Amino acid sequence: MRAAKPSVTTHPHTLMLIDSHCHLNFPELAGRLSDIQADMAHHQVSQAVCICTTLEEFDAVYALAEQHPNLWATVGVHPDNQGVAEPSAEALTERAQRPRVVAIGETGLDYYRLEGRSVQDMQWQRDRFVQHIRAARTSGLPLVVHTRAAAEDTLALLRQEGGPNQPNPVQGVFHCFTESAEFAKQALDMGFYISFSGIITFKNAADLRNVVAMVPMDHMLVETDSPYLAPVPHRGKTNQPAWVRHVAEQVAAIKQMSLEDVAAQTSANVRALFYRMQA
Repeated sequence: MRAAKPSVTTHPHTLMLIDSHCHLNFPELAGRLSDIQADMAHHQVSQAVCICTTLEEFDAVYALAEQHPNLWATVGVHPDNQGVAEPSAEALTERAQRPRVVAIGETGLDYYRLEGRSVQDMQWQRDRFVQHIRAARTSGLPLVVHTRAAAEDTLALLRQEGGPNQPNPVQGVFHCFTESAEFAKQALDMGFYISFSGIITFKNAADLRNVVAMVPMDHMLVETDSPYLAPVPHRGKTNQPAWVRHVAEQVAAIKQMSLEDVAAQTSANVRALFYRMQA
């Protein structure tokens, strides 16, 4: 089922951003929660979605969402993670029943580091991705999709396992988007959202800024992917959710919109996609 198109009413001087993708349980950030929350408040970032990358870490990620009313959790196993518990659709669906889980993922395909293997050798990643797609269909929750050097296979599997020809087709977001405008168009045609990170502030990211210009505002999210990919002017530092404001400022500059309107629209989009956050 597709989320209704979010409507936005903006108010002058009010700003409320949501970081749609961060890893607050990672060692770089785990001991700094009080400072992180204070910085979020200072930068007018009201909520953040804490992303799970292994089943082993799920309890720690979920604890953040339980302990902090402005944090939410996902459940999934990142495609790059090896030597970890393999997720079955059943294991994912079971954890997805917890009330503060808003999505399945981070999942997807990543052929960037083949390390001597062929794409054919990465069948284990494709099998893992299928389990997540099936869990999303069963649970009714959206997918958080990571794709790197695997664009064609990522779209093909989503269409095959969760496309409109399937009962309860999947919805979701391509996070930390770095693909082409053509890929973005295909993702949007499937009803997916596109999330941009601090990469759009980097000097060498002109092509990606052109994609930002093309993606409609009603299907765009902003994120930090912290502790990684700190935006300019903090590039090279440990990223944090407060700095999603710099991503939104870059979107506002590209779209020739006010920061308030970008914040209002992207926050409405987060709540439309991760619909449990409205409760």
